[in-house]
Amino acid sequence: MLLVAAALAVMLVGVLAFALTRGPETPPITRADVDKAVQNGIADAQKKARQAPPDAAAAYRVIAPSIVVISTTGSGAKGAERGTGAGVVVSKDGTILTALHVVEDADTITVRFADGTQSSAEVKEATKANDTASLTPDRLPQVVVPAVLGGGTQVGDDVFAVGHPLGLADSLSAGVVSALDRSIKVSASRTLEGLIQFDAAVNPGNSGGPLLNRDGQVVGIVTGLANPSEQNFFVGIGFAVPIASAGGSAGAPEQ
Repeated sequence: MLLVAAALAVMLVGVLAFALTRGPETPPITRADVDKAVQNGIADAQKKARQAPPDAAAAYRVIAPSIVVISTTGSGAKGAERGTGAGVVVSKDGTILTALHVVEDADTITVRFADGTQSSAEVKEATKANDTASLTPDRLPQVVVPAVLGGGTQVGDDVFAVGHPLGLADSLSAGVVSALDRSIKVSASRTLEGLIQFDAAVNPGNSGGPLLNRDGQVVGIVTGLANPSEQNFFVGIGFAVPIASAGGSAGAPEQ
């Protein structure tokens, strides 16, 4: 709508400028001329709007080749346990950034890249203080596409979460940054600090996936959701570790 309004304003200015430069022998501009110019301007603006993809679609296309499905097995109180989380490729050597709790204490870790390539993987670095970890896969896809890491965020910025909620692979949800520098208690002795709070829908399976800005750049790693009822479903509040902090787990210096 803003694009159409801007185009309309430009067209009216153009018509006025043309009228002022017309010679004395040129026929005067009629109402029909103005109406035609306005309609042409609106049609052109609408055409451009249709050609430009929405922010969510554009962001998803940028990140899709870098998204990873992470599957784990482990031994729990009830025997063998399986888990699913998300990760994102952050370097040409195939290093995968994810949430530590996705892979912590796992007996086996298997990753599946966007092209379908599967590989076992090992934890390369782990930072318990911000619940992030990096993985080294044993096998790489033919083409490795690392994500682009973004800068900081502000309250009100559009953000997109990509992951595998409830096992539904490569799902995208949209929202905004609700607050910054949040703290959440994840255990009796452990609190995560400096988190991004956002309202894009996240559920089990989103953990470790990227939080994106409108350009498809990674601005955070999803670490959890508010869980007041302990039912593990989304209530409108998600949290992500800022990429400036999470990058340390991938070997990059924290910013």
